[in-house]
Amino acid sequence: MQPRNMSMSGVVDLAAVKAAGEAKSKAEQARAEAARQGGVPAVAPSALVIDVDEASFERDVLTRSSEVPVVIDFWAEWCEPCKQLGPLLERLAVEYNGRFLLAKIDVDANQMLMQQFGIQGIPAVFAVVAGQALPLFQGAAPEAQIRETLDQLVQVAEERFGLTGIEVDPNAAAAPAADAQAPAGPYDALLEAAVRALDSGDLAGAVQAYRNVLSDDPGHPEAKLGLAQAELLQRVQSLDPQQVRKDAAEKPADVAAQIVAADLDLVGGHVEDAFGRLVETVRRTFGDDRDAARVRLLELFEVIGGDDPRVTAARTALARVLF
Repeated sequence: MQPRNMSMSGVVDLAAVKAAGEAKSKAEQARAEAARQGGVPAVAPSALVIDVDEASFERDVLTRSSEVPVVIDFWAEWCEPCKQLGPLLERLAVEYNGRFLLAKIDVDANQMLMQQFGIQGIPAVFAVVAGQALPLFQGAAPEAQIRETLDQLVQVAEERFGLTGIEVDPNAAAAPAADAQAPAGPYDALLEAAVRALDSGDLAGAVQAYRNVLSDDPGHPEAKLGLAQAELLQRVQSLDPQQVRKDAAEKPADVAAQIVAADLDLVGGHVEDAFGRLVETVRRTFGDDRDAARVRLLELFEVIGGDDPRVTAARTALARVLF
């Protein structure tokens, strides 16, 4: 695979849009809260490279991106260029001494994240700065190009968002694995079974494992989110995206076509498009058709999470068309 430079123009452009100001404000609030609690402790050099999965993405990438730019390396064991790029990025993460954090994501084990980022080929490298996802480059790029991109990322993160990185203590011991001594919870085995099923591509098995948890605890947040995501992946796994797009464009009054297209929108990371499509379908339909579109929209809200501002906006829009 030839390297494809995705450039840093998206980072620079953020300075001109409202999202940048909001992201900077959130980052400043997060740093202020950390300061009130005694500041962010220094980390060992080994902590600058972390493995991330779907369960830890919000904590280890989105939340940490308010302290330090997080560079994401999407890779897989079978990918030969990944074996060249990965060690280079790990070495640079240590060399840059806390100016960025490297998060490694195995795409085979985390297909939802791969789809949400719209990954078409690996290795693919993104950054998250104050919650904003930015494409960097694709392929095993030359070290000089990677350094130039990282330098620009670090500069923009500091100038636009005030992110100066995290303190590194070369004498600090690596933190123990999270929850290494934590007692197993009542549903840990079932949740682990669901994750294993997802990792192996057994979506039906994952769906059943999450349902087993919810049968005892209908409000279990992790199981609800996992079930919504697994069911979505199960619905779209055999779709022909081109045919789905064609049907939705040619049959705007076909509720089933719009619902399937909304699923595909969401998996592709086009969250507002998915929500907007279904809100519009609810607006112009009645009876069972309207209810089918409304129910699917509520299911997609579960995939994203009720605290997401896009969900809040779509709920408001839905209320307007319903009432």
